[in-house]
Amino acid sequence: MVEKKIKVLIVDDSILFREIMSRGISSDPAIDVVATAVDPFDARDKILQFRPDLMTCDIQMPKMNGIEFIKRLLPQYPLPVIVVSTVSDVVFEALNAGAVDFIAKPSMQSKTGMDSFIKEMISKIKIAAKAQVKTAEPTTPVQENPKVHSDRIIAIGASTGGTEAIAYILKSLPPTTPGIVIVQHIPPVFSKMFADRLNNTTQLQVKEAETGDRIEAGKALVAPGDRHMVIKRTGDNYQVECYKGDKVNGHCPSVDVLFESVAKEAGDKATGIILTGMGYDGAKGLLAMKRKGALTIGQDEKSCVVYGMPKVAFEIGAVNKQVPLEYIPRAIIS
Repeated sequence: MVEKKIKVLIVDDSILFREIMSRGISSDPAIDVVATAVDPFDARDKILQFRPDLMTCDIQMPKMNGIEFIKRLLPQYPLPVIVVSTVSDVVFEALNAGAVDFIAKPSMQSKTGMDSFIKEMISKIKIAAKAQVKTAEPTTPVQENPKVHSDRIIAIGASTGGTEAIAYILKSLPPTTPGIVIVQHIPPVFSKMFADRLNNTTQLQVKEAETGDRIEAGKALVAPGDRHMVIKRTGDNYQVECYKGDKVNGHCPSVDVLFESVAKEAGDKATGIILTGMGYDGAKGLLAMKRKGALTIGQDEKSCVVYGMPKVAFEIGAVNKQVPLEYIPRAIIS
């Protein structure tokens, strides 16, 4: 049986970029670029005409920017959107508006950069085509202020759809929450922007992790986008170490690398949480945590953008509790 091709609409105001991208991603036999559009109004007409399975969308466009377009479009036509943008934290606004994923726009003067972009875009299209489109849910902070335990630690791992899921969880947690370490599959530069954004929108201190940073109550550390992160115990406290290394399960940083270090160093003092994302990174590490007595939580299928990583973790018996995203903050506190 021949698999149905993924029908893609490309929205970008540059005719050259539209042409290069269309030719590039069409080289994959699983993808069919059914149309291109120059602005959101053109795109709306093309959506009605061609019924694409997925849309790629620039942010800076004439007549209406990409974020506003996504906000207006998705309630009527809930299709997966991949945002293509220059390096800027506005991508997180687009994800908050309902986009599934994002990718940095390359320089068209660099053939190597363009080839790498096309390869990554093909991969993201195949993942996003299976995604559930989500719109932002209001967060309600957990009212309890738990007693601070300096020897306790929370480890979170996520991929596609994870930036918004992590933001939801952290916005719900009080400043007395035990220290948190996070691996989100995200490119370099964007990881710092992500951490800064969380720092400005939650009650917690959030920063991009650096080797030697201590894990403390009310503080969350986000792994840099091109480094693995592990924890080390020093007396009654923990600190992180970040280092360059080969990809594990196709990723650097890897959730498994973090979780396995948490299992080894923190044992039953830890809570592990695996969130939305494609693939299996984090499943074995979460199982190692569970075997050492940690509480392990998996996001349920209905609330995931992509039910991949939590599914594998659940199937291998790594998850103590599988719950919707909205219940995870309370599960952490309780």
